[in-house]
Amino acid sequence: MKPDDNLCLCFHVSRRKVEQFIRVEQPRRASELSQCFGAGTGCGWCRPFLQRLFDSSQPDSESLPEPERYQSDRQDYRQQQSGER
Repeated sequence: MKPDDNLCLCFHVSRRKVEQFIRVEQPRRASELSQCFGAGTGCGWCRPFLQRLFDSSQPDSESLPEPERYQSDRQDYRQQQSGER
């Protein structure tokens, strides 16, 4: 995943914004990343990926999937969520 690809697809929050938020604001918990334009507060798909970035002191591009796969996996996730209700 490239820096300008959206990490939070619900609120269009890019990976770059999240990484910058982590550097500047230095959140103490991953849940505080929601203060970054609402990241992680929509469908919930990006929460594990936000956690990965939070846990990693040196984020690397291998830790997150490519944008196309990320979007298709999220679509599957959303379908599963709507089927469970």
